[in-house]
Amino acid sequence: MYGLKHLLSGSTVNKNCYRLSHKSHLEALRKRIISGPSLQDFINSPDPVLEDDSKAWNEYNGRLKRTSEGDSRLRLPPWLKTSIPKGKKFSELKEQLRELKLHTVCEEARCPNIGECWGGGKHGTATATIMLLGDTCTRGCRFCSVKTSRAPPPPDPNEPVNTATAIASWGLDYIVLTSVDRDDLPDGGSNHFAETVKEIKKRKSEILVECLVPDFRGDRNAVKTIVESGLDVYAHNIETVEELTPFVRDRRAKYRQSLATLEAVKTFNPDMITKSSIMLGLGETDQEIHQTLEDLKAAGVDCVTLGQYIQPTKRHMMVTEYVTPEKFQHWERVGNDMKFLYVASGPLVRSSYKAGEFFIASILKNRKTSNTEEN
Repeated sequence: MYGLKHLLSGSTVNKNCYRLSHKSHLEALRKRIISGPSLQDFINSPDPVLEDDSKAWNEYNGRLKRTSEGDSRLRLPPWLKTSIPKGKKFSELKEQLRELKLHTVCEEARCPNIGECWGGGKHGTATATIMLLGDTCTRGCRFCSVKTSRAPPPPDPNEPVNTATAIASWGLDYIVLTSVDRDDLPDGGSNHFAETVKEIKKRKSEILVECLVPDFRGDRNAVKTIVESGLDVYAHNIETVEELTPFVRDRRAKYRQSLATLEAVKTFNPDMITKSSIMLGLGETDQEIHQTLEDLKAAGVDCVTLGQYIQPTKRHMMVTEYVTPEKFQHWERVGNDMKFLYVASGPLVRSSYKAGEFFIASILKNRKTSNTEEN
């Protein structure tokens, strides 16, 4: 009898040990899946297919679109290959950002252009999109890799001065300020934005400042605060077509709400340049893209960018389609025919994109020169 009890007891212990081991294994596996590979992992992974040209890739893959949600991950096409970020300017900028405890959307959103922008690119000028109000968002859009929380840490009161000090020392002509959504703050962080812009202009008035801002829950007073801060370009991203908005963006981010905030800008300053961006490859149709461009035009938006959505980790929405460079060129022609002031459309184009910034900068400088001559 004792032997049987001992055996049963031992069996229970073994089962418990197995359960603990199995649970530990599952937890480790869960963490690995959640963290997932980064965008750079996909870009840098060896794949002989990606070394071929676009035609060979198309013949091998057979299609650019996903036929159903259960399909396997689409291969990254060759036109989305980018080099590993490196270089003296890249390292210096990264080090300075860390020292000042500043965040950039370039890193948080795992932007594929970070090497070009931080390294200087063909223009030889390093640029970065500074992310204000911390690195934790109150919203959870299915396309975005930025951290989320219902109660992020409070904003750093020294951030406006630190940001302005850093930007003034970089010798830049154009800077983009953006932020996470801060629905936990009464003003959505609009006064923090405005203070940062004022600090930058105080130190170097000739720097052109673009603010890529949230929708502020549709609060027109917050929009007015930003417009009257002294910035040069007001940007807010529509992100996707109206039909996909509920599935792509956080439930608090509404298509018509975004359009309304962009339209409100012109009521406070008719001459303010406004800008928005659309991601492609999420399952939208050509008709829906065209309608979105028409909606943005009707809202008074001056500049629009279109770029390819790239899944940042396995937790996020899968890519439905890798849109070809030729198709992006088509949308650029459509945008130009619609008389937008500026259209940037390409697989690696993002809302804060160097080519666009230099183009918009030239427009703003010409405007200022014309105004000076008239006066």
